[in-house]
Amino acid sequence: MDERVNTRDITDKLLTFLENSPTSFHAVENMAARLRGEGFEELKEADCWSIEAGGRYFVTRNMSSLIAFRVPGKDFTGFQIISSHSDSPTFKIKENPEMKVEGHYVKLNVEKYGGMLCAPWFDRPLSIAGRLVVRTADGLQTKLVNVDRDLVMIPNLAIHMNRQVNDGYAYNAQSDMLPLYGGEAAAGTLMKTIAQSAGVAEEDILGHDLYLYNRMKGSVWGAGEEFFSCGRIDDLQCAFGSLEGFLAGGNAHSVSVHAVLDNEEVGSTTKQGAASTFLLDTLKRLNTALGRTEEQYLTALASSFMVSADNAHGVHPNYTDKADPTNRPYLNGGIVIKFNANQKYTTDAVSAAVFRSVCEKADVPVQTFTNRSDMAGGSTLGNISNTHVALNTVDIGLPELAMHSPYETGGVLDTEYLIRAAKEFFSTGLKADGDGSYRFVS
Repeated sequence: MDERVNTRDITDKLLTFLENSPTSFHAVENMAARLRGEGFEELKEADCWSIEAGGRYFVTRNMSSLIAFRVPGKDFTGFQIISSHSDSPTFKIKENPEMKVEGHYVKLNVEKYGGMLCAPWFDRPLSIAGRLVVRTADGLQTKLVNVDRDLVMIPNLAIHMNRQVNDGYAYNAQSDMLPLYGGEAAAGTLMKTIAQSAGVAEEDILGHDLYLYNRMKGSVWGAGEEFFSCGRIDDLQCAFGSLEGFLAGGNAHSVSVHAVLDNEEVGSTTKQGAASTFLLDTLKRLNTALGRTEEQYLTALASSFMVSADNAHGVHPNYTDKADPTNRPYLNGGIVIKFNANQKYTTDAVSAAVFRSVCEKADVPVQTFTNRSDMAGGSTLGNISNTHVALNTVDIGLPELAMHSPYETGGVLDTEYLIRAAKEFFSTGLKADGDGSYRFVS
């Protein structure tokens, strides 16, 4: 264990954040509350912005994406950004969800959100969380809701009724994955239960975005308590580490930016995703509010850098052949830099070198990940975001097992590595010296 810090304390704080963030809406509200407590001023997209040198601000969009920034002065040289995402694969509650079954059960109609492992969703306590839009005397108001109890479950079919299930099974989301809500008496009560949890009248609910979430508490485990497991590690572990480093760091030359965007798991093509204008709008409004020109904004981008932080696949102890022969990240082995020749990841020689330099200064170990050449991998938000805000970007992540399961596993050392690297990144000024060259300035 690293004796310089209490990694168990950091892991416990991370698990608390994960457990209190059953949806992207809750994750963003929890980060917003932390920022308010640290003295950051909340901006509204619908208002005119007044930005001051030395100021600290944050703004949200759709209640599920958040951008926080610290302004050193009007003559800043660039933006230093760490971007992660707030969403995780799950099941969304459909409209008119209740389905009666033979007069004895009530189940709920749901649909998949993102690409998940289906099997681990069975036979574990689940509940429902999200947001409601309710009628008020003056118009409409959005309220977060979390039914904070074991509410539903997706029961497996007994082995006796499908003897071949262990030989491989193709799960049908419409017939196999519907959660059981209650017995016959539960009919017509779901929205009443949701309304009571939110403290609103059922008849005032005019819209909802509701999702299933895993109720199992996070756990620290292993012979030396070197592993931890919880839901939504991908990608809230990176969001947590980025925020902690952002709050601890800062330099006199660059605008520090902590960005957490929604809908990465479904392609990012939403008004609050990486393919939206949210980051672009925020940076340009910041630039304009300080009285800077468009030319100054573009020159600042040339000296800017982004870390796209989205978790990485660690080598699996039972499937070691699934990893690349020479790039094999392990849990507790440090931050993973991700490479892909076809630009699923943004990392190139320049951005890898910059990030390696930051990690060297922070005394943080670095690993590398590439997919096997005969296996297609996923993409992330860095290259999508670059279509609107083009700047040198490195894709990184923390190694984990069982990605996109409702109960994923990470290493207890790696969160602290990210916090330390993020603090160093935000504390180090970067200045471009032509294409492909950077200077570290203090």
